[in-house]
Amino acid sequence: MSPMRAPALADPARRASAAVIAIVVFVLAGFAAARAVRPPEARSASAPAGEFSAGRAFQQVEIMATKPHPVGSAAQDEVRERLLTTLRELGLTPEVQDTVSVQGAGLSSSAGGTSFAHVRNVVAVIPGTASTGRLFLVAHYDSVQTGPGGNDDAAGTSAILETARALMAGPRPRNDVVLVLTDGEEACLCGAKAFVDQHPLARDGGIVLNLEARGSSGPAIMFETTDQNSRLVDVYGTAPRPVGTSFAVEIYRLMPNDTDFTAFKDAGFAGLNAAYIDGAAIYHAPTDVPGAMDQDSLQHHGDNTLALVRELGDRDLTTLGSGQDATYFPVPGLLVRYPGALVWPLAVLALLAVGALAWLARRRGLITGRRLAASAGLTLIPLLLAPLLAQVLWWLLTLIRPGYAELPIDPYRPGWYRLAVVALTAAVLFAWFALFRRKVGPAALSIAGLAWLAVLGVVLAAVTPGGSYLAALPALAGAIAGLVAVYARPWLQVLAVTAGGVVAVVILLPTVVMLFPALGLRLGAAGAFLAVLLGLALLPVIDLIHPVPGGRRGVEAARDRRLGALPTVAAALAVIVFTVVGLSVDRFDAEHPAPTQLMYAMDADTNTARWISDEPKTQEWTSQYVSGDLHRVDDTLPSFGAEEVRTGPAQPASLPAPKLTLTGDTRSGDQRVIKLRLEPQRQARLVTLHVGADTPVVSAAVEGRPVPIDKPASDGPWGFGFVFHAPPTEGGVEVTMTVRAAGPIKFRAMDGSDGLTALPGFQTRPAEVGAVGSHTSELLAVAKTYTL
Repeated sequence: MSPMRAPALADPARRASAAVIAIVVFVLAGFAAARAVRPPEARSASAPAGEFSAGRAFQQVEIMATKPHPVGSAAQDEVRERLLTTLRELGLTPEVQDTVSVQGAGLSSSAGGTSFAHVRNVVAVIPGTASTGRLFLVAHYDSVQTGPGGNDDAAGTSAILETARALMAGPRPRNDVVLVLTDGEEACLCGAKAFVDQHPLARDGGIVLNLEARGSSGPAIMFETTDQNSRLVDVYGTAPRPVGTSFAVEIYRLMPNDTDFTAFKDAGFAGLNAAYIDGAAIYHAPTDVPGAMDQDSLQHHGDNTLALVRELGDRDLTTLGSGQDATYFPVPGLLVRYPGALVWPLAVLALLAVGALAWLARRRGLITGRRLAASAGLTLIPLLLAPLLAQVLWWLLTLIRPGYAELPIDPYRPGWYRLAVVALTAAVLFAWFALFRRKVGPAALSIAGLAWLAVLGVVLAAVTPGGSYLAALPALAGAIAGLVAVYARPWLQVLAVTAGGVVAVVILLPTVVMLFPALGLRLGAAGAFLAVLLGLALLPVIDLIHPVPGGRRGVEAARDRRLGALPTVAAALAVIVFTVVGLSVDRFDAEHPAPTQLMYAMDADTNTARWISDEPKTQEWTSQYVSGDLHRVDDTLPSFGAEEVRTGPAQPASLPAPKLTLTGDTRSGDQRVIKLRLEPQRQARLVTLHVGADTPVVSAAVEGRPVPIDKPASDGPWGFGFVFHAPPTEGGVEVTMTVRAAGPIKFRAMDGSDGLTALPGFQTRPAEVGAVGSHTSELLAVAKTYTL
């Protein structure tokens, strides 16, 4: 260990040899760690019948994802019929759960208020031979209105179909396997909610495996579990390539994001949620076509799913309950896992080990208390500066390419930019270490770095226990290596600190690799922060590539300073090179268009219309339609709540407004029970209804299903409301309300369809300009006020 080194390693030749050996070992360890989170190679359609074949599954993707097929659309009807035919060809007897589902306003409500949808789930059962419970395979077969869903979620749906085919080709499992292909996930998660609330097969619960995709490539990561997951994680560890980390689960639990898995989890099911997430630039966009898919990712999804179904299919499912969460993370060849009960002991042990190293180093005269305290304060510099500069880099990139701000989280080709963030972190660490190693000593800086890791391990143990290992285990390994190095011979010192560094690389590098696509360059600070932690764990080895600090003067001291600056200069140059290369290769073109957001809204009361965009910075193409400052439009479009947008005048189109009819009115004291029929007068994807803010709503039901009465999302003129996805083409939506109102009541009805090309004044986008994958992108809304 450089801070504890014997005089023999002060010899430049020996230090250089030691540095080369350590770097080679770290490169090999890093390569193995990165490969541990890579998907396997896709198998062709000629693979054996009992194996999962991405080639066969991809044939289903190509059929399903020919065009957008949101809930209620004719294209969705075609996809559903194809699914039913495929399942029947496998020898199964599928059914369609045709129902109306309600989703509370707090969960994925996309257009203001409570969400309803008319959904048609496809359900089939592979009967077990002696079932101990039910295993549910879940994916959604609808897409967003802006894209065909080649990955999201034709990947999950096709993986389930191929898994079912492989199961039917071999011995039947012991337990029932239920295939649940849900509808309306993109709109409101209403299909999954309908299944868990209304379907008889869901009454007794079970274990659910949900398959998703939020991108086009990368490993299939198990990113979410239900609580008390240790036994299920043990099962997941038997998969061919288990990729997941308890840190991701902890972070996801803190985020507002939801998938179909949420409905099952809230209903008491146990289970695992997996998705591949790299290549997120196509997420929900027109570019999410089958050709964008990396079939290796589909193979990974399928390999793990088939293996888990076979394993769980033959287990006694009643024994998989657990009283605690597990800590787990991938390393080359396996998924390391241990009980959550060990989180605190390991975190405390790491802290004690670093304390023992500091005490011993001070006793042997390698550090002083003052230098260690100063080093602890100085270590905050890279911990704060590197993440800050990573965000500055992203800000600069959005200035150069404004279209980046509209992409979900990442550019189309983010690899070079990610390398730039890593190089930026390295430059900060190298410069910081070179600047202060002579002032406080490399030993003090190294021990302070391990101390911060140990402290962070304790903090994470208290806040996000599943993430404590990221700091505690590298700190523990580094402290043990340091304790060994204090008494070891020079070359054993190098071996000890190299072994400690390898532990840090194997633990932290896969998480860095997974975190970049998970949070994207938009939150590149998170990846930079983890990279700093890895750098702090490797400080003893970083010291090997610097000249020996000491009392050298004159020409030798100047040479040492120049040599010490080389790593910093090289890393800084790498930042520039990687950024320039990234800008060169990641240009917007027809296959990778710059996303823009635009919708059209017409007020039938005044026969006026306007263009609307929520772009944070108006792009060149969008600027021909909207301008000015951001402002709210909830006066005429209450479904937008408090969202701020830019607007511009538009020519009114000849479009009918939704019709609202009073079909019943009963008065009792200061309350009225009113019955309404809300009918779109054109083909609409959704319809909304809001009540004037001055009218208190006591209770409400839509299509006979109660509506939660939530506080209005904004303080505008409109209060309680709901959105109904896939409204009936005939008969409309039946609404019953109990309100406190003596006089007339104001209502605001709106319907929305998709597609702007036929509107007056619309200019077709150039090939290199695309559409953002949001619920309001390309929306054509018509609203009208009624007083009843």
